[in-house]
Parts: sequence; structure tokens; C-alpha cells
Amino acid sequence: MTRLVLASGSPRRAALLEILGLQFEIAAADIDETRRPGEHPNGYVERLAREKAEASAAADAVVIGADTAVVHEGDVLGKPAHPAEARAMLSRLSGDVHHVVTGLAAVSFGDGELVVESVVESARVRMATLTQEEIAAYVATGEPLDKAGAYALQGRGGTLVEAIEGHPSTVIGLPLPAVVRLLSRHGIRLG
Repeated sequence: MTRLVLASGSPRRAALLEILGLQFEIAAADIDETRRPGEHPNGYVERLAREKAEASAAADAVVIGADTAVVHEGDVLGKPAHPAEARAMLSRLSGDVHHVVTGLAAVSFGDGELVVESVVESARVRMATLTQEEIAAYVATGEPLDKAGAYALQGRGGTLVEAIEGHPSTVIGLPLPAVVRLLSRHGIRLG
């Protein structure tokens, strides 16, 4: 039987994959996530998703890798290094539209060769207009400090979002419709 492996230590990605009712293992991939000079955000997240999946590849497994970025006016907003950076990011996103792009890759071995497929899913997010007090209160929760763009849609940060065009799981970090399609192509289907 083919094992399913999630090449991510993200509890959010694991929770999303659990929704599908599949048994899986976690093998977080340790790769260099530095963005290359001039690298387009879509290319960046797709490359990282592929590298994560390939780093955990095994002969008896289908491995899923993913990476997510928040993009505002062409700039990639990563995870804030400290509360002041989180406040600055949220101030920048306040009352405006940004995009969240998630690269997704699936790898498995077929006829002794590594088969790699990847896609990039995108969602358009409109953030509410936030006061500095609202931003400070949210940052004080600690939630934004390990989240790209300094907010968590699946947490309290979801109250800061007015609208989403695209699948919410793309914003959280594992676009489920794309996961189902890629897994099916690698021989894993939902029960």
C-alpha cells in the first residue's frame, strides 16, 4: 500500500489534510526557503513546494509539499520577525486587497523515476480597514508572528478579512481541491 506523506510541520496543513479523511505521515522537509533575486512569487512558492516534496520522496510514498506567500503590490510578505514588523504588515494590508499564492507539489516514483507534479493556486483577499488599536490588540495575541502576511485566516485573524475570492484553504496553506486532483493522479483517491 502506498503511504501518504505531508512534507510540512505546519499544524494548519495537517488539519486541512485530515479533513479529507486520509491517513498520512508527517516528514517536515528542511530546505533553504530564501527567495531568489527577481523570482516571481508564483515561481517561488511552486519551487519551494517541489523542493519540500522531493526532499521527503520515498519509493513507497506519495509526498505532498506546499508553500504559501502573501503578495501585496508585487511584494512578498513573509512571516514577521517581531511584533513591530507584524504591525507594519497589517497596517500595509489594512483596507486593501492582496493575493495569497500557495504552491502545491506531489511526488511519487513511477517505473523507477521520480514523478513530480505541481500547481499554484491563488486567492484574492480583501482586508478590513483596521485601526492601530485593532492591529495592536491582534498582534498582542501572538498569532501573527508565525504567519505569512501576519494573520491567520483560520484563527482570530479571520475577523480581519472582509472577503475572499478563491478557496479559503489556499489562504490557510493547503488548497484542498488541488490536493484531491494531484493525489488522484498519483493513485490516491478519497474513500
